[in-house]
Parts: sequence; structure tokens; C-alpha cells
Amino acid sequence: MKNTYLLFLLFLSITAIAQDDPMDILEKNTKPTTTFATATFKSTRVINGQSVETIAKRHLDFRIAHRFGALNTGAYNYFGLDQATMRMSFEYGLTDDLMVGIGRSTTQKTFDYFGKYKLLKQSSGARTMPVSVTLFASLAAVSLSSNPENSFSSPSFANNIERWTYCSQILIARKITDGFSLQISPTYLHRNKVFRINSSDAREILEPNDIFAIGFGGRYKLNKRTSINAEYFYRLPSFNDQYALNSNYHNSLSVGVDIETGGHVFQLHFTNSLGMIEKQFIAENTESWTNGGIHWGFNLSRTFSFDKKKKKDKW
Repeated sequence: MKNTYLLFLLFLSITAIAQDDPMDILEKNTKPTTTFATATFKSTRVINGQSVETIAKRHLDFRIAHRFGALNTGAYNYFGLDQATMRMSFEYGLTDDLMVGIGRSTTQKTFDYFGKYKLLKQSSGARTMPVSVTLFASLAAVSLSSNPENSFSSPSFANNIERWTYCSQILIARKITDGFSLQISPTYLHRNKVFRINSSDAREILEPNDIFAIGFGGRYKLNKRTSINAEYFYRLPSFNDQYALNSNYHNSLSVGVDIETGGHVFQLHFTNSLGMIEKQFIAENTESWTNGGIHWGFNLSRTFSFDKKKKKDKW
């Protein structure tokens, strides 16, 4: 009887231990983690417009952007390839979420200065955030020589406040799947000095100083290193009816391909915007896809690391 009783107690002990699944014990002791979305876009630009991405801390991005002439210039100009405009810029990551930059465009001989801050990051797990949100602000200064044919009457130098344009954007993006991302970009532009436009009546019509627009961007990944990008900026109607009737400006539409090769990102695209900063492709875009005002262009990005710790860990 004693042996039977001992065997019965042993059986009960084994049964109780078996009920405590090792995986259940592990799950109870493991703290939940947060997973952040990465590479919503492969570059700090969708095409012309900004993306939610920022440069990593202590990294410098050297960027060259090129736009050729319009296809509708004909065979004499080799369908635009005989003409070209360029922008060069440097972008630096102060932190992983904060970056600053400076650029120079041949269009209107414009200098631009800007900053981006990643406010929210898309995440899942312990902390869920459905979208990434980045704030963008820039200042553009025209240094084009004054002449009687334009509206600028002040002397020509880059720090002329009358010729400054300010831009602010809220960039909101979601990486819907591993290969598909979407972004919306509410935009506000203020120009200190505006152009006069031709009018059929005797009244003088000025462009609005303040412009509101909404940008839409998307990325579809074809493979590990290649994706198709597209973006469209819709300029909201002006409250000035006479300006709206006489305006010759068009919304910016761009499509292209991103190709990543190590530290380089090539962006090849077609766009109806010759200018490469917000002031130009949102507020002053004069060409349209419907009349052949399409420019072939590219962005070339090369990133350099100044983080000695990461270099040491890598080697």
C-alpha cells in the first residue's frame, strides 16, 4: 500500500509539472517589444518632394539633381537633352531623427536651406503607431539678377528678404506592406515677393503670396534594390478669382524608378517640373504633361558616414 501511495503522489507531481508548458513560462517572462517600420522610402525624396525619411546621425548625403529640357522642344534640341538645369545639396543628420541641409539650384540661381524632424515612427508590438510623421521647413532665396522683364526691382543678392520664400510641410506616410508605401504631404508656401501676370482687363493681378497644396506620393518595390515611385502635388484653388482665371501654372506630376547600389541611390524619372525645390515645382510650374512639357531627369545620392564607432564595429 505504501508503494502504491508513493506511486500515486509521483504521478500527481509529474502531471502538475507537465501542465506548466515551458513556452508559457518563457512568454510570461519575456517583455513585449516594439518593431519600427524601416525604408518606407529609400531616399529623403520621393522624386521632387520630400519623403518622411531622414539622414542617419553623423551621416552626410551629397545629392546631385539634374533636369533636361522639355520633350516638346523638338529634334533641334534633341528633345530636351541639349538643355539642362542642376541642383547640388548637402544633407547632414544631427540625430537619427533630425537633419539639416543646404542646396543651390541653377533655376533662378536659388539657394535653399532646410530642416526635417521625424516626429512619429510607424511601429507595431508593445507600442503601436499606424503612420510615420515628419516635419519639414525650408527657406529659398533667389539670387537671379534683376531686370525690367521680371517683377523684382530690388538689387540682386541672395539675402534679399523680399525674394525669400518659406515652405512648411507635414509629411505623413504608412508602409502598408513590405513593398508598398503611401504618403500625403499638406503644404504651405509663403512668398514675400510675387509676380504680376498678364490680364485681359486693366486691373493689375498679382499672384497670391500664400499657397496651399497637398502632395501625394507612393512607392512600389519591384525587388530588393528597385522600386517604382510616383508623386503628385495638387495646388489648392486661389481665393483670387481673377488670378485663377489668368494663371498658367500647372500641378506637378512625376513618375520614376529608384535603383539602390550600395551607398548610392539613383532616381530616374519623368516630370513636368523643371524646378527642384518646393517654391518652383509647387508654386511656379508652367508646364504640363498634356502639351509635352515633360522633362527627363535624375537624382543621384551618395551617403558618407562620420560615425567612427559604427565604422569600428563594422570592421
